[in-house]
This record gives sequence, C-alpha cells and structure tokens, in this order.
Amino acid sequence: SRTGPQSSPTGGVKEENPSVLAENCLRELLGRATYGNMNNAVRPVFAHLDHHKLWDPNEFAVSCFKIIMYSIQAQYSHHVIQEILGHLDVRKRDSPRVRAGIIQVLLEAVAIAAKGSIGPTVLEVFNTLLKHLRISVDLELGDRRSSAGSATLSTSSKESDERIVQNAIIQTIGFFGSNLPDYQRSEIMMFIMSKVPVLGTASLDPSHLGDLGTRRIQIMLLRSLLMVTSGYKATTISNALPAPFLDPLLSPSLMEDSELRQLVLEILHNLIDRHDNRAKLRGIRIIPDVSDLKIKRDKISRQDVSFMKKHGQQLYRHIYLGCKEEDNVQKNFELLFTSLALTTIELANEEVVIDLIRLAIALQDIAIINEDNLPMFNRCGVMALVAAYLNFLSQMIAVPAFCQHVSKVIETRSVEASYFLPETIFKDKCDLPKSLEKDETDLFFLTNKIAESLGGSGYSVERLSVPYVPQVTDEDRLSRRKSIVDTVSLQVDILSGNNTEDKVDNTEEITFEALKKAIDNNGLEEQEKEKRRLVIEKFQKAPFEEIAAQCETKANLLHDRLAQILELTIRPPPSPSGTMTITAGHAHYHSVPVYEMKFPDLCVY
Repeated sequence: SRTGPQSSPTGGVKEENPSVLAENCLRELLGRATYGNMNNAVRPVFAHLDHHKLWDPNEFAVSCFKIIMYSIQAQYSHHVIQEILGHLDVRKRDSPRVRAGIIQVLLEAVAIAAKGSIGPTVLEVFNTLLKHLRISVDLELGDRRSSAGSATLSTSSKESDERIVQNAIIQTIGFFGSNLPDYQRSEIMMFIMSKVPVLGTASLDPSHLGDLGTRRIQIMLLRSLLMVTSGYKATTISNALPAPFLDPLLSPSLMEDSELRQLVLEILHNLIDRHDNRAKLRGIRIIPDVSDLKIKRDKISRQDVSFMKKHGQQLYRHIYLGCKEEDNVQKNFELLFTSLALTTIELANEEVVIDLIRLAIALQDIAIINEDNLPMFNRCGVMALVAAYLNFLSQMIAVPAFCQHVSKVIETRSVEASYFLPETIFKDKCDLPKSLEKDETDLFFLTNKIAESLGGSGYSVERLSVPYVPQVTDEDRLSRRKSIVDTVSLQVDILSGNNTEDKVDNTEEITFEALKKAIDNNGLEEQEKEKRRLVIEKFQKAPFEEIAAQCETKANLLHDRLAQILELTIRPPPSPSGTMTITAGHAHYHSVPVYEMKFPDLCVY
C-alpha cells in the first residue's frame, strides 16, 4: 500500500512494473556471475524456454539472451555461446521451427560477441552449424523419400520449415564469418571448403545422400562461403585463393549444375575484386566508354604475377568449360563476363592480356565450330560474351588499332547479326538464327588482325598463333561429366586466314605435320614449362608415401641397370688377376672377374 505522497506517474510505473524489476534483477545477478558459476545462470533459462515452448515464436528467448550477453563480463561470452551450441545439439531432433528459433538466438549472441573476441569458440561454432546444416538436409530429403508418391500438405510444410532452418544457419555463418578478422576468416573459408563434397577432398561423406542430397549440401555450403567471403580484402590474391582452397573450388564436380557454377563465380568475384569494381560491371553489355566507369586499379604486384603464372590456367580453364555448359542462363553469362573483366583489372599484365585474348578467341571457336552441339541460344550467348569482353579489354589496354578492329566487328554485328550482341540475345524475345556460317568473317574477331594491331604497339604476339587448349586434370577422368579429353581437340586457329581478305578456312584435319607448323618454338617452350610445373606440383601435393615409393622404384631400377652395364662391359684379358664384389643398390654380384672397364671414370683394378 502507498502511504507517502504519490510520485510522478513515470517513476511509479517504472518502480512497480514487474517486468522492469525482473530485468534489472537479472542484469545485476548476471553481472556478478563468474566463470565457475555461469552454468547456474544460463541453464535455468534453457529449462524455462523449453518447458514453456518459447522457442517458437522466439521473441522472448532473443530478448533473454540479449540481456545475458550484455550483462555478463565480456570474457565469458564464449561460454554462453558454447551453452547455446550444446542446447542445439540436445534439441537436434525437435521440430524445424524450434531449431530455427535456437539458431536465431545463437545469431543474436554471436552478433554481440563478435564485436570482441570469442576465442576458441570460433571453429566450434562453424563446425556445429555445418553439422546441423547436414542434419537439416538429411531430414528434408528423408521426409521427401518417405512421402514419395503422396505429396501431402504437411510434408510440404515440413520441407519449407527445414528451408527456414537452413537459411537461419547460413545467415548465422555469414554474419559471424564477415565479422571475423582477416586471418581467422581465411581459416574459416578453408574449413568450409573442406566440408563441400567434391571429388578428391575431405567432405561430409555424402555417399548415402544421393545426387540430390549432395547437390543440396553443395549449394548450402557454397552459399555460406559466399557470405563469409563478402567484403574480404586480401593484400595479395595468393592469400585469398591459396591452392588448397582454389583447387576444390574450381573442381569439375561443382560445374554440373547452373546454380553451383553461379555460386562459385560469385565467390571468386568476392575474393578477386579488391577495389569494389564489381558493381560497375554488373550485367553484360557493350560499354561505349569504359573510362566513364571510373575503374579503380593498382599496378600488378610481383606476388599477383607469380599467382597467375602458377594458377592462371586454372581460372582460364574454369571460364572456358563454364561457357560450354548447355544449362547456362543469362546470369551465367553475366558472371562469366564479370570474371573476365575483374581478372583484367586486378591481375592482367602484358602476358596475361595475351592469354585472355587467346581464351576469348577459343570461346568464339566454341560457338563457330560447335563440337559440343550446343543450342543456338548458347552459341549466340558465347559470341555476345566475347564481344562484350573484347570491347572492355581493348579499351582497358587502349591500343587504337585493337579498339578499331573490335568496334568494326561490333558495328557490323549490330547491322547484320544483332543476335551476336548481349543487348539483343538476352532479351525475352529474340529471333535466333537457324545456322551460324563459318565464312562470315566480318562478324568474327580475327586472330591475325588482333596480332597485327597489338604487335605494332610492342606486345609479344607470337603466342597468339598457339590455340588455347584447357589443361586436362586427373579429376576430369574421375568426374561423371563428359571428359574434356573427348570434347576439346587441338585445333589450328581457323580464324587466322592466310589470304589478304581474312577468309576463314574450313577446319583442317589435325595431323602431326599440321601441328608442327602450328606450334612454334615459343609453343614448345611453353609445353616444357608446363611439364616442369606439373612435376613441381606433384611433389608439392602428392602424399609423401606415394613419392617415396615411386622414387625407390626408380632408384632400384637404376641400380639394376647400372649393374647390368658393368657386367656387360667387362672385357676379358688374357688372364684374370683376381675377383671382386660389385654392389649396385640391392643387387650383389659376387666373384666377378676384375677387368678394365670401358668407362674411364669407373676403372676398377
């Protein structure tokens, strides 16, 4: 009862409001909690939320944990997060909405803790979230299989709820990862990539998931990785794309689906684009004046040059194969264009520029020759991609003769074959041609014209005469997709005509003599460099036991050969002077007559 004078209305409400009093008590109590008795403060909260079913909806649960995270001492934040992760494990078989509610609480707690350091909990957070992502996909696909043939409303609703769980997990991973310092974010990128089920890497053991389950896991993890890489700015590309990360990311097994390819390219854009130029390049189009985009770029560093020498072929190969997929849609072509443009901005010196032009001409050949029987939309889309990119590249390197050739081809296309330009082919209603003639040279970018224009500006254009052919990896032979060994042929550049009218000849039969003429000394040197690079790469990546066994086999063979040579080169003198033992590796030859050898350096008496 109130016996004294009545206080102000605001003060009275504040003092008598049970909710406010309870919150103040909870804050004060938590502020005095130590590491040893933190469980006594947190676990009763979980019990209360479970008993009263307050995870769905979870507004009260989020409010409680915000109070907890802001009230406890900062160094104990990781303990609360570990408790939430543990409770998520306990409730892993509950309804999707309950799990989504717990994950949302975890997101709010992580958002508060990420402003400081949460120490050893970082890897545990990601490991637990990825585990529950896998569980959610398992449950979703299990429900789908059990209800095959009887699509009920409840099953559809449950699948939709599992998608809510998956989206909550991805959002939490992305938010947490994007708030980590660069050195930790790099480790988390590697950790997530190691969980993506691709050929030749440690994965989530997707064997029992089937193709659909594996694809769902791949998409979920790549979406998580996309969010983690957002805003990541590495000083060098080699830091952003180390080999253990780049190899599985560009795996052929991640190219089997259009959406997977889009996610891979977007992740590459996040890591390559260090000057935020991607928004200026959004969409695929013929850019009238590239200088209007105000592209930001720095001089190519020595580390980036080294990266392109070592890994450039992997990037070119991924783009080349990505253009040959039948299920490409407009977004795929847009992302491929952005990939080429960002590579030009961030990583292109004179040597890389030549490689990119070779790649562009090879892409044009895909559409013209059509060995893969691509639909006409895809062929026109590739032609439009090449036009958009060479228009961009020619303006970036600012060689007038090159710009003039590209502009002339684009102008001719706009009049005679607008379906070879991105502004036309990617419209909703575009009339496609019935055929694509190889002798319409005015519509194509010609290698000899490009070489002539760049050679006059000091570029080393000898390698332009060597057609680009993507590398064949061991994984291609293991992949379920059609091997590029069957689809990529060594072909003479059909666009570099010998006559003055630049007429395109029909593809010649590939013979040894034709290849000898096509490949000059520079081409041979490039092959030798590639052989040396493969040997070095094998010693860097192959298991030690495999290398040791191979070396031991060769050493044994060498020793045996040497012993045979020594034995066969003995010349019988008139009378033997004694006997000796020749030891070569593991082979022992006893009581061999001692004669003068044929080798001056190996004379034995």
